[in-house]
Amino acid sequence: MNTAVETMAADPANPGALHGAELAQVLGGALPALLQQRDGLLAVKDVDSGRYRHVNAAMAAFIGRSAAEIVGRSDSELFDAPLAQALRIAEQTALAHGAPLFSDHVLQWRGTRHDFAVLRVLADAAGPGGARHWVTIWLDQAGERGRQQQLRTALEQIEQEQRANERLRRDLADQALRDPASGLHRRGHFEDQLRREVDLSTREHREFAIVFIELDAPTARVLTLGAAGDTVVLEAMGRLLRGGTRAMDAACRYSERRFAVLLSGVGLATAHARMEGLRRKCATQIAVHEGQELNFSVAIGVASFPHTAHTQEGLVQACDAALAEAQRRGGNHVTLAAIRFGGNEP
Repeated sequence: MNTAVETMAADPANPGALHGAELAQVLGGALPALLQQRDGLLAVKDVDSGRYRHVNAAMAAFIGRSAAEIVGRSDSELFDAPLAQALRIAEQTALAHGAPLFSDHVLQWRGTRHDFAVLRVLADAAGPGGARHWVTIWLDQAGERGRQQQLRTALEQIEQEQRANERLRRDLADQALRDPASGLHRRGHFEDQLRREVDLSTREHREFAIVFIELDAPTARVLTLGAAGDTVVLEAMGRLLRGGTRAMDAACRYSERRFAVLLSGVGLATAHARMEGLRRKCATQIAVHEGQELNFSVAIGVASFPHTAHTQEGLVQACDAALAEAQRRGGNHVTLAAIRFGGNEP
């Protein structure tokens, strides 16, 4: 052997160390044990002739012939032309590399796809003019690839579960901020959004509107049903507001019978038109409870920034006054807050 023998040469500094034939003898059983453990394929082939000199039982089983039938034959006599050519190219690459070489072989053989990691080691026979041999070890990667795929699948499942848990956490947190009857956010969310919108619109000199909506006095049928009737009306109101507002808006249940909407980037005229449409929908909406049709209407007040007021407190006061005026007119009405002139706040 060439390089292998050199590495096993005696170490004069440590005469007790194993070397040469002694080391080869001690290690001789390790390779077969490793190959048996990994179902590895082993072949020894003459470099010059390309003919096999030795194969283990696993390699013989893979080729599909007995060891006696394989020894003395070349790849071109054992495999089809494309596979034999691929093996020849791999050996030429290893020879040019000049050192033991690992490479991956994915091949079709006897109707089955195989995935091998192949180690090629060039070994010289002892003595002058000794023949060169390829020692090749083939390790089937199917099991390892399968384990890697199982690991990837398990990790993906863990990530999916983590994402699902995160969504559930956000949903639960969001539900805690929502009114269960209408499905809308509570008053605190509206006030937070209003505070941010005032700050943003002040810096960017843009307008927005807020709306107070209050249910008019309940009809006789709603009164007869009591809490069940109120719940049906609140659910219907929640659906209308959720369906009639954009993602950038904020629709909330402000108090027992009042709702608030923040319309981002919307002026007074546009807000009035949208709320007039909502008023008509409410007036024509039919909510059903146990076969009974329930009707309801709303009074609406609209104020805008900065035309009505340029502070959060002033805007809320102006919108509240507009709502009171709509109610004074008998409900089922939309009223605009007064537009301020000069520096006066409403």
